[in-house]
Amino acid sequence: MEKHIKLSELTTKIQRNIEDAFGSHAFWVVADVTNHTYKASNNYHYFELVEKEAQSSRIVAKIAGRAWGAGALRITNFERSTGQRFSNNVHVLVLVMVQYTPAFGLQLNLLDIDTSFTLGQFEKMRLATLELLLSRNPEFIQKVGDQYHTRNKSHVLRPVIQHLAVLSSDTSAGYQDFRHTLEHNPWNYKFRIDDYFTPVQGEANARSLVSRLVDIYESGKAYDAVILIRGGGAQTDFLIFDNYDLSRAIAKFPIPVITGIGHQKNETISDLMANTALKTPTKVAEFILANNRLFEERLIQTQKRVIIKTQQTFQFQQRRLASLKSYFVSDVLGLLQHLQSTLSRVSGAMFVVPGMLLQNKERSLQQLQRGLASHTANLIQQQQAKLLLYQTMIRLMDPVQILNKGFAMIKINGKIVRNEDELPEGAEITITRATEEVKAIVSSTTKR
Repeated sequence: MEKHIKLSELTTKIQRNIEDAFGSHAFWVVADVTNHTYKASNNYHYFELVEKEAQSSRIVAKIAGRAWGAGALRITNFERSTGQRFSNNVHVLVLVMVQYTPAFGLQLNLLDIDTSFTLGQFEKMRLATLELLLSRNPEFIQKVGDQYHTRNKSHVLRPVIQHLAVLSSDTSAGYQDFRHTLEHNPWNYKFRIDDYFTPVQGEANARSLVSRLVDIYESGKAYDAVILIRGGGAQTDFLIFDNYDLSRAIAKFPIPVITGIGHQKNETISDLMANTALKTPTKVAEFILANNRLFEERLIQTQKRVIIKTQQTFQFQQRRLASLKSYFVSDVLGLLQHLQSTLSRVSGAMFVVPGMLLQNKERSLQQLQRGLASHTANLIQQQQAKLLLYQTMIRLMDPVQILNKGFAMIKINGKIVRNEDELPEGAEITITRATEEVKAIVSSTTKR
């Protein structure tokens, strides 16, 4: 029978050889973290470090690791500095020592973790994606200075944002905060919200987000904005928003996209491509409310200006109407007084002139009578003959006799018209005949 040894003897020899080979040497190792668990009770981290082929992602090396004491404290500082949890799929640069114990086997004991390396890896991937977006999509993505200009940024947000398509996870606390802020606003604004739920964590779910954007577009609904929101988390939780396909879809989308991705440090590429980027879902809701409130305030100010202008115009027209009324009343009264005065003068003249003529004739007759008494009978006869001649002529010139012969007398405003120049077109005339008077309007005159 061959000689044998106990397992513990073999593991002790392995332990001794490993300690002789590696001793107290520490090594900086680049690897990905998998199978991570954390025991809060004793502040222990258990994990595996793996190396994968770049093209196929096939694992080419794997070893168990642990961190406790100073190593666990380094992990805490790493998470605080980067905003990134030490968890699965994190690409890290760690300082480790090789340890082997018979009870737990071969392990790497984590002593330190390089914060700048992980941040640098994130930034490298981010910059590479941005360069790819710019080079492949110059028609709707450009960079001017430090700013990215996209087609989505060129869309102008409507003065009132009410009809929303929301891209979020149905279990997201940020989504609940967003809805609560909108629905309990102090101005009682109402919103129509269509939910397009999808996972918003894990880079593999970027394709699902793009698919939901397509669903929004194909719905044919006239949304005022698309809201992309997510609550807080570690930096790797936001890698989905640095995805090339998602960022490209946002940059090209025909409806304004507003992002509220709950991280406070760096902007994601989706933020850079979107129309408006805000830090949290609650900030998005507050932005929409502020946008609508601004429109309402402008509307109220316009209403006030219209009311004031209307009142001023009404008062001005009232004063003008009163002035016109006063002017017309005084003008009409003056015209009436003038007409009355003119009529009085005309009527007075009509009565005074014939009386004066009669008085003059009567005096002449009296003189003739006195002269006749002192002349001879022959002279009396001559004068009587003349008198008869005058009487005949008077009868012939009597207006009544002239009218009886078919002639007519034309008057304007009671005055006799003696020539055609006194007959203007449109004048109202009185035509007096032997037995009647006719009122007429002059339409035209013709000289003969």
